[in-house]
Amino acid sequence: MEGAPYRADVRRLEQFPALELYEMLKLRVDVFVVEQDCAYPELDGKDREALHLRLLDGQQLLACARLWQPHGTPPRIGRVAVSPAHRGKRLGEALMREAIAECETRFAGQPIAISAQSHLQEFYRGLGFLVTSEEYVEDGIPHIDMERAAS
Repeated sequence: MEGAPYRADVRRLEQFPALELYEMLKLRVDVFVVEQDCAYPELDGKDREALHLRLLDGQQLLACARLWQPHGTPPRIGRVAVSPAHRGKRLGEALMREAIAECETRFAGQPIAISAQSHLQEFYRGLGFLVTSEEYVEDGIPHIDMERAAS
């Protein structure tokens, strides 16, 4: 995104310096466990297989997501988090657009799947995702599966 107030960074878990990894994992825990008051295994073993996308302003972490492809399934975007200090700046949309572009490059010709919190259905629909499941409860929060067709 030219002229964007951030830069995108994508790397594997083992490529992070310790402090940068700490900041990303702390943001995820702050959003998904503390803010959403949801005790669940944030560190679920999938991070080792994933690519980690961050939006940064200098060294400051603005938002993050992970991209991975479980064996035999479409690639997935998950753990989409925007720093509470940087909300209201459309960074969620920017993060998802970067994540979609990265998936389209790395997993060309494949649809992209997400497990979305139900209240965000319209946000993801605006990015081309369509509902593919009934609502279900995951970790105490209503979710739906959604998929974006291959481009």
